[in-house]
Amino acid sequence: MARFHPLTVTGIHRTIRDAVVLTLHPQDPGAFAFTPGQYLTFRQDFAGTELRRNYSICAGSQEGVLQVGIKRVDGGAFSTFANADLTVGDTLHAMSPQGRFFPGTEPDQTRNYLGFAGGSGITPVLSILKSVLDEEPRSTFTLVYANRAVNTIMFREELEDLKNRYMQRLRVIHVLESGQDIGLFSGRVDAEKCAGLFAQWIHIDDMDMALICGPEPMMITIADSLKSHGMDPDKIRFELFTESQQGRLARAALAERAASAPGTEAHITVEGITRSFTMPRDQSVLQAALDNALDAPFACRAGVCSTCKARVLEGEYQMLSNHALEDYEVEQGMVLTCQCYPLSDTITVEYDTH
Repeated sequence: MARFHPLTVTGIHRTIRDAVVLTLHPQDPGAFAFTPGQYLTFRQDFAGTELRRNYSICAGSQEGVLQVGIKRVDGGAFSTFANADLTVGDTLHAMSPQGRFFPGTEPDQTRNYLGFAGGSGITPVLSILKSVLDEEPRSTFTLVYANRAVNTIMFREELEDLKNRYMQRLRVIHVLESGQDIGLFSGRVDAEKCAGLFAQWIHIDDMDMALICGPEPMMITIADSLKSHGMDPDKIRFELFTESQQGRLARAALAERAASAPGTEAHITVEGITRSFTMPRDQSVLQAALDNALDAPFACRAGVCSTCKARVLEGEYQMLSNHALEDYEVEQGMVLTCQCYPLSDTITVEYDTH
């Protein structure tokens, strides 16, 4: 079962006009020890409807605080609530930190990190950046940060302070759609821009790891550019918080195929409780479990976190999108149940996979 813990809001800082950093105090601090780059899943009720949203931790692991950055999104219920209605002293509820964006620091290592962030994608990258600079004293970090204009740069002052503090180890390259005089730093981060940066400012051969977080098209372009310039794909990590276009297209194709297919006899176990029922083939295993009174864990519903993972013990299935499981986990039958759809007449799934 997904367990949510109470967190008291102890600080609210507005980093730009439409984004806030929340400082949170957990009643159970042990449940919120985190690795840089992880995120929190919040639960909030809006007019009788429960919403769950993921927001990255932006504090460094050495800072002794728990902070998340939340940028307001047009039509976003939770982001609007956090930016407009939350006050110090309010209580939020969140799961323990999750995510495997970054493997963690190793103080004895000497590594060169390359980070790309777009807009609010800076939040997990900032957590990693601060932790690396503090905990790996021989490592360096180069950050390419894309935004529309200067007034939309989250954490701009903090990044300047970090540059001054770690002058020989941190480089920050701002790429803005407007307001830059130098062509290389103006416009969008596309393949041509990456090629220019790699030719003049960033030596890919010297980089040990690349971390990318931002809009999906930008992340795909950057990852492809890194690989075409010689970076090993195993060195590239990215963080995605919304359903991919690929997943949406696959879902539409599956619904069309499932229209004429018979239902699937499902046997799903959550925390020792097993329910058997017939489910349609255009319904995810997660949704079928929830519809049949099983308290299956979930967060993003988009295949980008691993909260809803389980193991398929029997049956054939299709997983539409996977941005969270490693290859070896998939080989062992692990699935993201929000993206798992049955293909066979029967399917048996077991949660409690730890």
